[in-house]
Amino acid sequence: MKPPRLGTILIEQGRITREILEEALTAQREKGERLGDILVQQKRISESELMAALAAQLDLEVMTHISDEHLRLELVEQLPIHYLKKNLIFPFQPEDGTLRVAMNDPLRLEVLDDLRILYGKEQIVPVLVPAKEIVSAINRTYGQANGEAEQIIQDLDQEEGNPLFTELEEGEDLLDETSDAPIIKLVNHLFSQAVKSRASDIHIEPYQQNLQVRFRLDGVLYNILSLPRRLHAAVVSRIKVMARLNIAEKRLPQDGRIDLKIGERLVDVRVSCLPTAFGERVVLRLLEKSGKLLSLQEIGLSTEALTETKRLLRISHGIVLVTGPTGSGKTTTLYSALSHINSPDKNILTIEDPIEYQIDGIGQMQVNPKINLTFANGLRSMVRQDPDVILVGEIRDLETAEIAIQAALTGHLVFSTLHTNDAASAVTRLIDMGIEPFLVSSAVEAIVAQRLIRLVCQRCREAYQPDEAELAELGLKPNSRRSMRIFRAKGCQACLETGYRDRTGIYEFLRMTEGIKSLVLKTSDANQIKQAAVAQGMKTLRDDGIRKVVEGRTTISEVLRITQM
Repeated sequence: MKPPRLGTILIEQGRITREILEEALTAQREKGERLGDILVQQKRISESELMAALAAQLDLEVMTHISDEHLRLELVEQLPIHYLKKNLIFPFQPEDGTLRVAMNDPLRLEVLDDLRILYGKEQIVPVLVPAKEIVSAINRTYGQANGEAEQIIQDLDQEEGNPLFTELEEGEDLLDETSDAPIIKLVNHLFSQAVKSRASDIHIEPYQQNLQVRFRLDGVLYNILSLPRRLHAAVVSRIKVMARLNIAEKRLPQDGRIDLKIGERLVDVRVSCLPTAFGERVVLRLLEKSGKLLSLQEIGLSTEALTETKRLLRISHGIVLVTGPTGSGKTTTLYSALSHINSPDKNILTIEDPIEYQIDGIGQMQVNPKINLTFANGLRSMVRQDPDVILVGEIRDLETAEIAIQAALTGHLVFSTLHTNDAASAVTRLIDMGIEPFLVSSAVEAIVAQRLIRLVCQRCREAYQPDEAELAELGLKPNSRRSMRIFRAKGCQACLETGYRDRTGIYEFLRMTEGIKSLVLKTSDANQIKQAAVAQGMKTLRDDGIRKVVEGRTTISEVLRITQM
């Protein structure tokens, strides 16, 4: 029995009218394309509606998503990634063991014949899947490939004159890179593994006997790979080519950047080369552009701290400072705050170095020292743009601090960051820069100190009874351990044997109350200011860390590591 026509099915399903069908059939005769594709191009039906109609016509199953559990690298690696993407197919195997192939075009019968021959199967079940989901499954599977570094190194032993100078085209997917050059494959492998492992940095460090590669995972460095020392020059040169740096210059530090696409993930890589005794040391900072911007509820604030943060975001003028060392999540906190208040009735402007996230509705300016666009110069021009809220990426000098304070005193809400150990030290730092104490007490509304703390892996954590010494170091009473469930890190495959997975923030909120403002006018001693703030109810970084230990989210050792001062 002949299957019903696609147009008839779409009319019966109420997707199109007879007039729309006639119009599409006319276009089909002119273009020679398939009816379903024309209707999607004309936006008469969606791709999912076309899938449903094709499924009804050909009696096929439709899947909207291919889960990670169905991905089988051993099936996919037998086919080139270009072949899969060109034909929009993806072989997978669910729990029942049936070999299936996701297809966007079920009429590509020759492709099914090729797969039957390749896999030696008489029957392969085609399944209709949207094109975007097929590409996603391909990228996810190839992104999971380990790309054995040892095999690449063996290839290097057998090959001379390795080509280093092929550059990735703008927007080209690293997974699509087809070069057989082992050095290129090795560097691509390092990038792919770093992104897969959620590393924030790659360290390539030459020593007398070897070349050490380390990844920073959740703030801690781990040895990943030890390479032969002779590969150093080739690896560094390849990275310099990708970053468009001068490969002949090995005596001076160099900085550059690489835009990478690895599967569906867009990654901005900051490259820093530094000459050392055994050769150039390279540090690569990875910033995932497609990373999700966290909300205020997701960054680790306690209920009280969240309430206080929302109160600060409602004030009309003043400075709110976020302090902490490099890599403590200050920028993420500020972006979360700006996203919370971002609305059409507010003019929000930022000056940053670099712009880490693009936010719709906010004017963002990039610092450029080469053309004398510094924080101070940019901020000076910014106050003439009628802003309601200003974000200054960092207060680095007296000039920037003075302009930020003047902006706060003239009706603007200013957010900025400082590098200090705790909230009280920010007052000392501003006064040390040369800001008058009365200006600090007048302009600053609150100071937030923060750190990033690793979360214990929920899959492998184990409960235990801490000894009295551990509790005493946290300031907890020995009898309190009976009422608490304390966990320690163990290590499993999910957390790469580290015992920890992901990070969250711990916070210290110093509100500039009347009492604190009066104290600032008398002294810039950070210890006195901190004691007065604690007496008024301020929770310190360690207090917030203890709260997360009691909640079962982190460990005592992690809190002690982060809050030792």
